[in-house]
Amino acid sequence: MKNNNRFLGASIVSAIAASLCCITPVLALIAGTSGMAASFSWIEPFRPYLIAITVIVLAFAWYQKLKPKKIDCDCDEDEKTSFFQSKLFLGLVTIFAIVMTLFPYYSEVFYPSSEKQLVLVEKQNIQKITIKVEGMTCEACEQSINYSVNKLEGIIFMEASYANGNAIIEFDKTKTNTEYIKKAINETGYKAVSTKDN
Repeated sequence: MKNNNRFLGASIVSAIAASLCCITPVLALIAGTSGMAASFSWIEPFRPYLIAITVIVLAFAWYQKLKPKKIDCDCDEDEKTSFFQSKLFLGLVTIFAIVMTLFPYYSEVFYPSSEKQLVLVEKQNIQKITIKVEGMTCEACEQSINYSVNKLEGIIFMEASYANGNAIIEFDKTKTNTEYIKKAINETGYKAVSTKDN
């Protein structure tokens, strides 16, 4: 039975590790320490392996729990199993692992809405830039950067893309500038590398 608990512990750890790079930006937002948002981005290349480990360990734990047991005449049939040895606990661990593994796909619900009020800006004051950003690995990374940059005054449009490794920003150049935008990105823990005018 102790082996089963070890399997459950391993599945929890691997599920958390698989999504740690995506959970960290949300935790950073909640804690108000946005600089640590990209701290675990190095885990992203290992995510498929960690998910596979989680699935294998949970499958083995369920197999161990559901396989027919050999009846030994010397044992007490009324022996109760603890909660941590029960199917209910295994089910809760499985649900937790699924929730953690799928975290990148619903992480945006944790970020406050960044809808902009309609602002009139003269056309000659609008500047559009693309900033290459290093360290983004998932949707949570995008949300962290979008949230941080959208807090600046004068931002008209903001869209970060981890797939493209960049952020496209339209802003009123009389209210903010490229350096402030890059600083806002860098404060999240990701790195604004280069800027290109569009």
